[in-house]
Amino acid sequence: MSLRDISSHISEMYDTELSHTVLSKITGCIFIEVKAWQSRPLEAVYCIVWMDAARYKVRVTHKVLYNILGINRDGYKQVLGTYISESEGDNFWLQVLTDMQNRGLEDILIACTDNLTGFKEAIESTYPKADVQSCIVHQIRNSLKYVASKDQKEFMRDLKRVYRADTKDLAELALDELAGKWESKYPVVNASWRVNWEKLTTYFQYTQSIRTLIDTTKNK
Repeated sequence: MSLRDISSHISEMYDTELSHTVLSKITGCIFIEVKAWQSRPLEAVYCIVWMDAARYKVRVTHKVLYNILGINRDGYKQVLGTYISESEGDNFWLQVLTDMQNRGLEDILIACTDNLTGFKEAIESTYPKADVQSCIVHQIRNSLKYVASKDQKEFMRDLKRVYRADTKDLAELALDELAGKWESKYPVVNASWRVNWEKLTTYFQYTQSIRTLIDTTKNK
């Protein structure tokens, strides 16, 4: 957003005029604070770290804002950083994870992502002991894109038996039953769950209390 855009927005919202000189001084002060926040030291260990993407159209190009949220050993959530990119990939994620390493982050126990391109390769080289859990919500949303609206309610009832199962073995049985019922009609959906199965089921190895922390489907 340019100074002209900011000036127009302030004028429209608050009926107040600010010169470009004043705006430049204000944004300059803000940028100093932002840079200090972006480079602040992190704690050595975070139990769970979420990588979430928000996409914005900026003039002609599309940019992606990645928010990194973590739970520390005392159970408090913190925003670890925000990173902007026009594309994903292992080089981008390697830069992000290396930046967090340089700021003092020594270990991540569980990393939760929305199946980000290149993330698996990057985290294996920076935090090789971290478990990676793909976001169930994103997987569900992607699945429903291929399911006819008239079938979605029944399909979701069957799908809940998969990701809400008590154990991974029971989840696999439920997935087999789901495939037996729906695969002929929606083969792409079944194939997607099969391909991503290991990354989608990491949380089954943990106790229910930890699974609740990881879980982002409680409102589904």
